[in-house]
Amino acid sequence: MRHYARYLVLVGLLLAIGLVLFIAGAPRIVIVGIVPQHSSTVLSRQWNPILRHLSEETDYWLVFRPAPSIPVFEERLFNGRYDIAYMNPYHYVVAHEEVGYQAFARQKNERIQGIMVVQRDAPFNNLAELGNRTLAFPSPHAFAASILTRSHLKQAEIPYSANYLSSHDKVYRSVAYGHYPAGGGIMRTLDQVSPSIRQQLRVLWKSKEYTPHAIAAHPDLQPDFLFQLQKAMVRMSQSDKGRELLAGVEFEGIVTAQDSDWDDIRELDVKAVTNNPVR
Repeated sequence: MRHYARYLVLVGLLLAIGLVLFIAGAPRIVIVGIVPQHSSTVLSRQWNPILRHLSEETDYWLVFRPAPSIPVFEERLFNGRYDIAYMNPYHYVVAHEEVGYQAFARQKNERIQGIMVVQRDAPFNNLAELGNRTLAFPSPHAFAASILTRSHLKQAEIPYSANYLSSHDKVYRSVAYGHYPAGGGIMRTLDQVSPSIRQQLRVLWKSKEYTPHAIAAHPDLQPDFLFQLQKAMVRMSQSDKGRELLAGVEFEGIVTAQDSDWDDIRELDVKAVTNNPVR
């Protein structure tokens, strides 16, 4: 009986050691959020190959957690539910201040600007002609597509009403189908929308250019992993495979970044346009 008890203790010890080794050898999961400028299906097709590649380059498993809308993405972001997130400049400034997210990378050779699109054959020649109409925007806090465009309308004293459709794609489609006379967006997402929609639209107005979206990390993320990830992202543009993957999201490359890169956003009077805090 005594030998049997020792046997059970030994088996239990071996199982415990095996479990520890299994856990230690298993890839650690990193939850990734991407601001949903497109549908979850489109974003998964664009970003999952990149995340698989980065997972292979590090000791971590990067898992995309899609958000069905920009407001849902915001709720998760500002509650610190993403380990890594790709977010617009306004989101980053707020997430850095409230949660402690730290930018470590951004798109290479890119500046972001808001645009207003109308139907290709629409009679509008300038923003003033859109006065007293209902316009479409992705969400109240979509930086370039909504904040910059609405800020200009406010400064120009052009009266309008706003409807928020939750994504860039929905804005472009709604304007193309004539549901709204105009809508806010950015050039990159306009270029990525289906040709059948894009061919029905033209750009009426463009804003000034600003620092683009941030790739930022939650403050609890391990520094060693973050360093590995940053290096792996930067290296992507140095190989044929990496460049092919980046082309899927229309990136020339990824470069390192620091928090002060977004000081141009902090200088804007964003609150005067949003009227209400994100949280």
